Formats: sequence, structure tokens, C-alpha cells
Amino acid sequence: MILPGGVLTTAPALPGLADTAVRPLLRAHTSAAGPLTSGGTLLAADDEPPLTIPRDPAREAARRELSKRMYHEDDPGLLQRALDAFWDWLDDVLGRAASVTPGGTVGLIVIILAVIAVLAALWWRLGTPRRQPATSPALFDDRPRSAAEHRAAAEAHAAQRHWNQALQERMRAVVRALEERALLDARPGRTADEAAAEAGRSLPAHADRLRTAARDFDDVTYGGRSADEQSYRRITELDRDLERAKPQLATSSTAHNADSAASTRPGAAG
Repeated sequence: MILPGGVLTTAPALPGLADTAVRPLLRAHTSAAGPLTSGGTLLAADDEPPLTIPRDPAREAARRELSKRMYHEDDPGLLQRALDAFWDWLDDVLGRAASVTPGGTVGLIVIILAVIAVLAALWWRLGTPRRQPATSPALFDDRPRSAAEHRAAAEAHAAQRHWNQALQERMRAVVRALEERALLDARPGRTADEAAAEAGRSLPAHADRLRTAARDFDDVTYGGRSADEQSYRRITELDRDLERAKPQLATSSTAHNADSAASTRPGAAG
């Protein structure tokens, strides 16, 4: 209670910790100045005038008391406050979305599950998305190896069911074997697509399979796709068929075309 003139006679009713903070001050003054009377007036010793505590100092004393660490030991930490704010925001967003969604909360849950299912299907079908390189890197690294060495490495990976590495090594074996047969010139920096296009001109019967093998190699190496046993077996069969394939030489093809053109000229022998 505060008498006219700013005299504090009793502790005002403070909520919670504020009341706890002021009471020690009053007890301290009580022990120093004397007990409270039955009317609630704080009397000093030897019947001295009541102890007065102005409003502003009392407020400052309460603030200092409440700032002590003992009153904040159970306060939530920064992470907990951030999580609480996030969950409050999420709850508000979902609440607003549910209010405008047909079926309310149940309809919103159905839509969310459908979106998740579509994303999972795309992830499974397309694999991990990766940024495509501006230019396709070289087919071979800096360590020259023979076709037989690449085939041995491919079989070792296949035995451990490492289909990505097995397919890559088998494609390198295909290209290296064509280079060893002089069907491709040994050119550093060649890509799988370039090798397939060049080899397809001398082996037209296998051109489509060569392009498919090059595409599988690029998908696994640069596109984030995963190879399987079937794709590895497919390129292995191609490698074996190419070993027995006879190239169609460009010179004979050109000569044949020239002969055909000569036979159709006016005056040519029929």
C-alpha cells in the first residue's frame, strides 16, 4: 500500500517472480528497521517513523532481483525457442492451408502424401539429379590400359555386383578394342558419344547398339543413374559381337558407289 507522498507501507501484490523479488527487500528492511505492525505499517526501531521506499527505486530493485540467474535456470535455450517459433509458424501455415482445402485437415494430408509419392517415383525413375557438365569429359583417364585390362577390371566389378563401375570399364574395353584393331584412331580426349559415332560408320550393323552403350555410359558416369546387371550384360554382348564383326571399309564403299554411278552414265557399258 502506498500512502500519499510515496510512502511504501506494505508490499504491493506482484505476480509471480516480482513478488518473490520484493519480499527479500522488505525482510531486509524489516530486520534492520523493525517489525510490521498489525496494520501493515513498517516501523523502525524505537518507534521511529515508517521506512519509506520511493516507487522508482523499488521498481529498479525488483528488476535487479529478477535479473539474477537463479530465476532463469529453467528458461528454454536459444535452440528450443527457435524450434518453438518454427512449430508455431508451421502450425499456423497448415491451419490456414487446411481451412481452404476441400476436406479440411484430412484433405490436406491426402494432398501432401500424393505429392510425396510423386516425388519419390520421380526420384526412383530418374535417379539423383546432378548438374550436367557443359562438355562431356573424356572416356579414358590418364592411365593407358589395354582392352584386356579393362575387361578384367569390368569382370572384377561385376563379380562384386558393382554394376556402375563394371559398365564403365566394359565401355572402355569396347572402345580400346576398336582402337587396337585400327577401326578407331587412338585419340586422347575422345568421349563415348564420339567413339560410338565414329565406330558406327565402319560397323553400321552395330551403330544403334554402340549409341545405346554410349548413352548408358553417360547416364551412369555423368547423369547420376544407376546401372544394373541387365545393362552390363547388354554391353558385354556388344563387346563380344564387335570382336567378330567385320568392318565395312570406306574405300570399298566409295569404290562401289563410284562404279554404280559410272554404270548409270549415258554411254556406259550395260
